[in-house]
Amino acid sequence: MLISCVAYQNGKKLADIPIEDISEYVSRPDCFVWVAMLEPTADELDEMAEEFGLHELAVDDARHGHQRPKIEEYGDSLFAVLHTVDRAKTEDGFEELLPGEVDIFVGPNYVLSVRQRTQLGFSAVRTRAEREPELLKNGSGYVFYALMDNVVDRYFPILDGLETELEAIEEQIFGHNTARSNIQSLYALKQKLMVLKHAVDPLMEATGRLYGGRVPVICSGMGEYFRDVYDHLHRIHASIEGIRDMLTTAIQVNLGMISLSENEVTKKLAAWAAIIAVPTMVAGIYGMNFKNMPELDWAWGYPAAVAVMLVVDVWLYFNFKKVKWL
Repeated sequence: MLISCVAYQNGKKLADIPIEDISEYVSRPDCFVWVAMLEPTADELDEMAEEFGLHELAVDDARHGHQRPKIEEYGDSLFAVLHTVDRAKTEDGFEELLPGEVDIFVGPNYVLSVRQRTQLGFSAVRTRAEREPELLKNGSGYVFYALMDNVVDRYFPILDGLETELEAIEEQIFGHNTARSNIQSLYALKQKLMVLKHAVDPLMEATGRLYGGRVPVICSGMGEYFRDVYDHLHRIHASIEGIRDMLTTAIQVNLGMISLSENEVTKKLAAWAAIIAVPTMVAGIYGMNFKNMPELDWAWGYPAAVAVMLVVDVWLYFNFKKVKWL
């Protein structure tokens, strides 16, 4: 559906206009139209394609969605795909990250943003742009930067949440009987991290082409702004790689803790088996019922055999305690 359709000239808002008047305003000098849509139908997209003269390949990408983050050039216009990342609670009360998509069509005299699978809009971006008419004079290129900057800035709270979650898991690593649950939590955290990584890495590569070398005409004069977006993406990328390394280390430590725990159990079982083996061996020998058994007719034979078993078992027990097998 249509969220807003506004015409601007020389950095100032002219009016909210109906869709059928778009072609009239985009033909004016120093004027551009900024349209925002949320999950439009195919007919609505086709109508916008006709009004703005959008490239059919870009429209087809926006219609089907689920695109990799990218920025493509079509003549004097740009088509960008950005991924949003929203937090949501599952039925079990756990937090998950839901990827959304924003498709942005940018021309010399228009900006069309199409949101898919995300409810977070860009009203704050529009308000910010309208408060800075000297920047809004740059036209659609500045609006494109403002939209990208807003999407990238939303990644920082997500990243902070992932770092906090990792720190909480790390505090439990050396807790008793927590290794297996920690591994489950670490793998869940790794899945969330990959959602953010898939949004950031391709976009960082594409943004690098907007301020260095051959810059699209729409972005000319805005190099320092797009470089700032690239710097933010680079910081996020570096943090993601740092968290990935920490996750790998944490998983290995937890696997090591599980191995140590299993070794401790094995040691205890071996120690108790040795302790039990002594009376079993003695009782087994005397249970064979041969007539000429040592001390068989001795009155103190039975107490002596029991005493030997106890003495040997007590000696084994304290030796195993000494080497921490028990």
